[in-house]
Amino acid sequence: MVNRDAVALDDPVGESLRGLHAHLARRLGRTATYLPGVATFAAVSADPDSAEWADLARLLGRGELADMFSCPTTPPSDWEPVFVLEGRQMIWTGNGRPDRPQAETDTGVVELGADSVPEMLDLVARAQPGPFWPRTHELGTYLGIRDNGTLVAMAGERLRPPGWTEISAVCTAPEARGRGHAARLVSALVARIASRNERPFLHVAEANIGAIALYERLGFEVRKHVTFRGFRTP
Repeated sequence: MVNRDAVALDDPVGESLRGLHAHLARRLGRTATYLPGVATFAAVSADPDSAEWADLARLLGRGELADMFSCPTTPPSDWEPVFVLEGRQMIWTGNGRPDRPQAETDTGVVELGADSVPEMLDLVARAQPGPFWPRTHELGTYLGIRDNGTLVAMAGERLRPPGWTEISAVCTAPEARGRGHAARLVSALVARIASRNERPFLHVAEANIGAIALYERLGFEVRKHVTFRGFRTP
């Protein structure tokens, strides 16, 4: 696999909105955010001034959520803090290419489309993997596993900085946990991403010890620790 510079991962939201997700972006000045229903992530430049924060506030609207993801800069004091979450950014360092047919066909993994959104939203409500909206599936490919026709596990592609694809929304219904579904889905996505000559990465909450252990077994390692922050616009 081609060795990719990981600097794009320092601003994964901004790099995605300027690149492969430009068609899903709203912009004002040097600020950007996703279209409503896709994601709440927003991006500013590396050293935003007060005018730039004002542009982002106008872009989002009064009293709206500005999910700054792992952006290290913080807005002016009149922006209300909504959440702070410590986490890790992990990158896949596995050797060689996973076998995509074996990772998918042989394990019952199926691709989920727009017609699957209601059941995807239902699964997210029960499993609570993190933010997922009616149009989030437009960010990339989402895969799932069904049990007697019911969607019990899924995972998909989210941020797309150059040379990289983020794996996200990894979740399993409470009644279907412990069966290896998450490992199969992540392995299938790793295979798809690697087949495009890109590298997988992901983000995980620091407190989610079980998920971190799983990702390490699947060939991921910590690139850096990050802090996720959200604010309410004035």
